[in-house]
Amino acid sequence: MKVNDSIKNKVDIGLDKAQTDKGSSAKPASTPAGEVSQSSVKSSDSVTLSPISVQLQSIQSEVSTTEVFDAEKVDAIKSAIASGQFKVDSEKVADGLIDTVKDLLKTK
Repeated sequence: MKVNDSIKNKVDIGLDKAQTDKGSSAKPASTPAGEVSQSSVKSSDSVTLSPISVQLQSIQSEVSTTEVFDAEKVDAIKSAIASGQFKVDSEKVADGLIDTVKDLLKTK
């Protein structure tokens, strides 16, 4: 099976045709596909965001500013591991694994 850049070629052809229709010369070979200089494209398009997208942006900014983990607790665990005082509760680990498997089986 032969793989080619048919999409890339169509984009290049479309850009060349658009530039030719406006009376400018064809796109120079040194310009990468998909890039057009600002002088050759005049755009009056505008974009407006829906209220939901504004809400999502505000939620995202709140999430990114809050800490995901407790740094002090992580440091305490690191020092306990380093000093050999950290104990693993095997029953708690097993219960967590069983709960995870139950959740996975419910979703199927």
